[in-house]
Amino acid sequence: RPVFVKRRYAMALQGVLERVLKMTIENIKKWGYRGSIKDYPGADPLRDVEVLRKAMKGFGTDENAIIELLGNRSRKQRVPLVAAYKTTYGKDLKHDLKSELTGNFEKLVLAMLMSQSAFDAYELREAIKGAGTDEACLIEILASRSNAEIIEINKIYKSEYGKTLEDAITSDTSGHFRRLLVSLSQGNRDERETVDIALAKQDAQKLYAAGENKVGTDESQFNAILCARSKPHLRAVFLEYQQMCGRDIEKSICREMSGNVESGMVAVVKCIKNTPAYFAERLHKAMQGAGTKDRTLIRIMVTRSEVDMLDIRQEYVRTYGKSLYTHISGDTSGDYKKLLLKLCGGND
Repeated sequence: RPVFVKRRYAMALQGVLERVLKMTIENIKKWGYRGSIKDYPGADPLRDVEVLRKAMKGFGTDENAIIELLGNRSRKQRVPLVAAYKTTYGKDLKHDLKSELTGNFEKLVLAMLMSQSAFDAYELREAIKGAGTDEACLIEILASRSNAEIIEINKIYKSEYGKTLEDAITSDTSGHFRRLLVSLSQGNRDERETVDIALAKQDAQKLYAAGENKVGTDESQFNAILCARSKPHLRAVFLEYQQMCGRDIEKSICREMSGNVESGMVAVVKCIKNTPAYFAERLHKAMQGAGTKDRTLIRIMVTRSEVDMLDIRQEYVRTYGKSLYTHISGDTSGDYKKLLLKLCGGND
């Protein structure tokens, strides 16, 4: 009997310890820094621009010096270099770098010298202008940024490009996909962390009634719920939906919709469900097969390196069986590869 009691006590204690460990890991993930690039201790913009100037002065360019410097500075330490360079040398840093660098390495370096919102606005502009539209880029940025970030993007877009982001989207897209993008571009999503399970069940029922449980599809109901509700609430809605009709919400969307609105809605759901997994998939698609989608690769590596790159790396190796570091190494080359690997931050 004493042995039985001890065993039962040990099992109960083990269960408690496992739950505590799980909660600890979740809290570390939730609150710990998950970026791959950190502030460099004691960085001085005046010393840094001297290094950059020396790397570009004279015959040839010291690309390694540029890689070492930019690859070891956080964005808030990199962006002021543009003003510091002009103050010190009376010249434009970006112009000098353009005259010295080429190709994807040049594009990556210039992207790293822009503020987050300025770079997002630039990428949205590139996705819209000219022949063809990069719909996946529009969704990627607008589905993954916070309200404050989207509001800042809107301000910069208007000041830099002379028209509102909403007008640019409206003139370049159509139908329910346009409505989805316009809704996301408002930066007005509920951002409360609390979840009302009763409301989650209600929203799941509304989605079921708007799609699987009717002839035709009421896309506007999907739009209203996916673009307005908070992300924690939507994760609860997706769970309730799966339990209610035995099918993931993404599969229902694919059965009910087509074209850009289908891929857009699915991307929003994936980003809300598991943001690092969504970006791991985007990176994998950018590198798999013939040719590399370098714009996508550059954008994600730059914008996520101080947000959740460590989590993206974990999801990448778990899903694809090889590390992001290894895939970048095999798919890119030269100075471009070296700087991308700095942003990646390590092998898994």
